[in-house]
Amino acid sequence: MNPFKKTSLNIKKLVSLILIFNSLTVSGQDFENTKHLFDGLKIEGWKSFPVSNNFLWKVRDSVIVGGDGVLKIAQNNYLYTTDHFEDFEFRCLFRLSGDSDTGLINSGIQYRSQIIDGNMVGYQADIGNGYWGDIYDEHRRGKLVGGEMQTLKHLLRNDGWNSYVIRVKGDFHELYINGVKTNEYLEKDPMVSKIGVIGIQLHSGGNAKIEVRDITITDLKKQ
Repeated sequence: MNPFKKTSLNIKKLVSLILIFNSLTVSGQDFENTKHLFDGLKIEGWKSFPVSNNFLWKVRDSVIVGGDGVLKIAQNNYLYTTDHFEDFEFRCLFRLSGDSDTGLINSGIQYRSQIIDGNMVGYQADIGNGYWGDIYDEHRRGKLVGGEMQTLKHLLRNDGWNSYVIRVKGDFHELYINGVKTNEYLEKDPMVSKIGVIGIQLHSGGNAKIEVRDITITDLKKQ
């Protein structure tokens, strides 16, 4: 066997183990206060926005799938929880795909968000090339702070599964992708709501497909 090929395989195995370890050890999660937001079978407890584009969201093999990677997405779409959350640690695995030649391939996890005047308004943990780990304020103030890629760029799987952790308590926000802290943000505007829905975004512009699985949330109010 080519020794260089063997070394490459060992590095890939090591990176996979690091990703698994990091996704499990970002913080001391209190499992007594943790619940699944998706049972792997049906999209119960979630709604689509706009409602007319409900057909874009499906469940396949225990995965929530938005888009199909073929149809060009004409407008931003969201699948959001009927429950509202305030202080929490959110976790999921996600995979974003699509042909960038068709337009923007992008997604994100909405949190502390509301539908106001026909728009999804609130914080977003961004997903996609050029946006990884950014904190964006959807339909309100725009980009709040960019994600730190120095370490993440070595672990990120652009066309594969990655993990996201969103931890928010009071005015302090933290984002982790694959166990790497990409961002922290302190909200200084007391008028911005500290409670809202969790949502998955399917961005307009290209033929994006977003897949999300193993979705959990831990209530930090009880800690």
